[in-house]
Amino acid sequence: MARRLVLSVSCLLLCGLLLSACGGGGPRKRVFPPAASVQELTVLPDGTWSLAVRLQNFSNVSQRFASIDAALRIGGHEAGAIRGTPDLTVGPESVEIVVVTLAPSPDATAAVRAALDARRSVRYALAGDIASSEPDRRRDDFIHESQLTPVPGLSGVLR
Repeated sequence: MARRLVLSVSCLLLCGLLLSACGGGGPRKRVFPPAASVQELTVLPDGTWSLAVRLQNFSNVSQRFASIDAALRIGGHEAGAIRGTPDLTVGPESVEIVVVTLAPSPDATAAVRAALDARRSVRYALAGDIASSEPDRRRDDFIHESQLTPVPGLSGVLR
C-alpha cells in the first residue's frame, strides 16, 4: 500500500513537471504595422474640415501611438497635411479615433463641395507614417485608399 502511494505521488509529480514545461509562457507578442484612415469628414462653417481619423492597431498587444504625419488627397487633389501627437494607447486588435482640423486646399475643397452637392462619393488617399513608443519604439509607413460618401440628413458630412 505504501509502495503504491509513493508510486502515485511520483507519477503526479512527473506529470506536473511535464505540463509546466509545455506552458511556454503564453501567446507570443506579435507587433504589426498600424494603419490610419478617415472615418468622417465634416465641413465646418469657416471652410476648414474636421477629420475623424481612425488609428488601427493590428497587433496582439497594446501600442502607444506617439505621432502621425500624413498627406491627404481628396478627389485626386492634395488636401493638406495631417500632423498630430495623439500620445494614445490603442488596445490589441482595436481602433481609436483622433479628431484633427485641416485647412484644405482650394482644389480639394471644390472636390468635396461637388461630391456633397451631387450626393455622390469622392475618393481619398491617406499616406504617411505613424510613430509608436510602446511596446517598441518604431515608425511605420502606411497608405490607405478608399472613398467618402455624403451622410443622409447631415449637411456637410462625409463618411
